Amino acid sequence: MNAGTVAVATILLIVVGGAAIGVLAGSRRRMDLEQWTVGGRQFGVVLVWLLMAGEFYTTFTFLGACGWAYSRGAPVYYVLAYQPLCCVVVYFLAPRIWELGRDYRAQTLADFFTARFSSEWLGALVALVGIVFLIPYLELQLTGLGFIVEIASAHSVGRVPAMSTAFVLVAVFVYTSGIRGAAWVSVLKDALLLAVVIAVGVAIPERYFGGIGPMFATLARIAPRTLVLPGRTAQLGHAWFATTVLLTAFGAPMWPHLFAANLSAKSADTLRRNAIVMPLYGITIPLVIFVGFAATVVLPGLRDGDLSMLALVGKTYPAWVLGVVGGAGALTAMVPSAVMILSAAALFMKNVVRPLFAPALDDRGVARGARIAVFAVTAIALGFAIHGSSTLVALLLIGYAGVAQFLPGVLLGAFWPRTSKRGVACGLVVGLAIVGGLMLSGRDPYRGVNAGFLGLCANLACVLLVSLATRAPAPPAGARAG
Repeated sequence: MNAGTVAVATILLIVVGGAAIGVLAGSRRRMDLEQWTVGGRQFGVVLVWLLMAGEFYTTFTFLGACGWAYSRGAPVYYVLAYQPLCCVVVYFLAPRIWELGRDYRAQTLADFFTARFSSEWLGALVALVGIVFLIPYLELQLTGLGFIVEIASAHSVGRVPAMSTAFVLVAVFVYTSGIRGAAWVSVLKDALLLAVVIAVGVAIPERYFGGIGPMFATLARIAPRTLVLPGRTAQLGHAWFATTVLLTAFGAPMWPHLFAANLSAKSADTLRRNAIVMPLYGITIPLVIFVGFAATVVLPGLRDGDLSMLALVGKTYPAWVLGVVGGAGALTAMVPSAVMILSAAALFMKNVVRPLFAPALDDRGVARGARIAVFAVTAIALGFAIHGSSTLVALLLIGYAGVAQFLPGVLLGAFWPRTSKRGVACGLVVGLAIVGGLMLSGRDPYRGVNAGFLGLCANLACVLLVSLATRAPAPPAGARAG
């Protein structure tokens, strides 16, 4: 049996095993809309931790961060900074979101806007924007998964068949088990990911340089600009670094799938405890970055930096190890994708189709339609992944720039009663217009500042000014004082 076959067989075993866990997770439960979208709001600290880790640490962590360390150098440090800061934001914001979500019986991000501002059209707008910006994140997962199988199989299995097969499996266990399936697959995924990243991140620098310190000494000698901003880029300097850290730290809780994951907790205190322990998972990030830096010396001239992790592992270890690394990487694509697909499908059916086109549709009908929409969302993301060409980190930053525009509406809506629906809608439109205009015209960063951060600042100002200029809204029905 050749090396490519061994690697592919190992990946296939891990992927099929993960999919089987996902299907079985919901096999003994009645999957109504509440169970399917937020797990009945019964997840404890461990299950929430596994689910949130599965959503935070994705193919981007596994391949994208390593790829940026290889191709861009020091700008990748933003990943080390934003994730601990994000946990601080989650500690204070997520419990309030959970309380309001319970009071409003919210199952999606758009439900929050609909209930808080008594506006179905605002909820529909948020749902559509959320779906649009989930697509690049899903594309990231699919693209990374295709890279993994293609490289591990020595190109004997193409990207498109690999992506298609894996995401059919994802769609099946999302259809069957909803968010509970993703949470239980995270158990296998997290165990493999931690083992692989710790082993590879420590062993590779030791093997080629004699340790992590000597590796950095080598880099400082032969490629010193790699280690300091702006690295191997012209524009990603200190202003970009600071604004990107702020954008991603405050924007991360606004991802529709992470918002839904918060709602699955059984109490607000569960989310506080989770925010305290979540940074421990971040030990994987610097180790991934070490592998990228090692590859710049050991494997110079790769055509795509996102391939550096797999290429270096393939050069260093036997085929079965590459298969285990590939299997762990495949699950890091499948787990977050499952919740993203679920969130997009639920947003579409519950917050777009029902209020705008089928107001008589009950929850059973919404659940049935959302489960069917799972396959449509998967197909759309697959199409973008097949024809797309952006790097993994670029795809992630596009998504963050968009979903961060929900922050003023959620933050002010949760804590400031004066916030108005007109202010939120105006701010969202202005923020998205700035983000879209700058990114589509190739001006991101703009004068060294992240375009998404500029959009967020304008958005926040607009929400505040318009809300102050309009009459204070009546409190939403069912809300408790916060």
